[in-house]
Amino acid sequence: MNKRPALLLILLSLGIILTFILDIMWGSVSIPAREVIDTLLGGGGEHTSSYVILHFRLPKALTSLVAGAGIAIAGLQMQTLFRNPLADTSILGINSGAGVGVAIYTMAYTLIPGLASTGMVNSWGIILSACIGAMAVLLLISAVASRLQDIISVLIVGVMVGFLASSVISILQYFSSEETLKTYLLWSFGSVSTTTWRQLSLMLPIVGVGLFLSLLMPKQMNALNLGENYARSVGTNIRLVRRSLILITSLITGCITAFTGPIAFLGMAVPHFVRLLFRTADHRILIPATMLSGSLLLLVCDILTQAPGHQFVLPINAITSLLGAPVVILVVLGASHKNQIFR
Repeated sequence: MNKRPALLLILLSLGIILTFILDIMWGSVSIPAREVIDTLLGGGGEHTSSYVILHFRLPKALTSLVAGAGIAIAGLQMQTLFRNPLADTSILGINSGAGVGVAIYTMAYTLIPGLASTGMVNSWGIILSACIGAMAVLLLISAVASRLQDIISVLIVGVMVGFLASSVISILQYFSSEETLKTYLLWSFGSVSTTTWRQLSLMLPIVGVGLFLSLLMPKQMNALNLGENYARSVGTNIRLVRRSLILITSLITGCITAFTGPIAFLGMAVPHFVRLLFRTADHRILIPATMLSGSLLLLVCDILTQAPGHQFVLPINAITSLLGAPVVILVVLGASHKNQIFR
């Protein structure tokens, strides 16, 4: 029994290595596996394929690897914090905050003509505005969490922040031009294919810190998962754990959303897949398994967005929703038979 989790973790790791190489090989022009491996090992030379691998496909694959792990672990933390199997990172309104930031940056000049111009819209501006929007929501949620003892109240505030954000975005969209609407919609579709090395140099350390902090939380998350009364009885500081989980989740999702746009269903579906696969509720196993499974799933989704021989790339949200929605439906149906959806 004890060998099962270790074996599954090894298989997931091998799956990540395989899909990572496939993700680099797969695209409008297929690249042989030998060339990919030679380039990754530093022996690719000056060939065109080596340039494509190092400057386009490798950053994209690394983004999928890190973003998948981050979004999945953030979803697990939210499900544990709220003890709700349908909780997701968007439940705190962090994605909505990032969306408002991007919407204001790309579309606000339509309401205030002197504020900006379409020529000023660029990828770094979108990233910065998304980070500011996510951080604003983080500060709001943190302030609410420090004043309220009831975690459900914090959940309700997060949902209301999402509604407020949607209203602001809708108003800006109504008055915006076709060009600015397209800029915002392209970001909202979600994509891992536009990340550059310069952007990765900022994203990787921030998300890496969040993932490392998550690995330090299994004991507290196990206690919280058994109920607040039990957690207090074993000496867990409930308020500190709540703040820590909200901070870590916001740090990870805010940064990833800024660079990739919102990616749906991954944070909700992956933790359920991991619980079913590993047959455990122990976060000492769930946390690393969720990180690995999230990376593997997003790499697979990125592969599925691309069609060899064609230039178009499907929005990654279309694929994650296609794979994630059935998992969530099965969870709801299974839980309804046991009356455990909101236990």
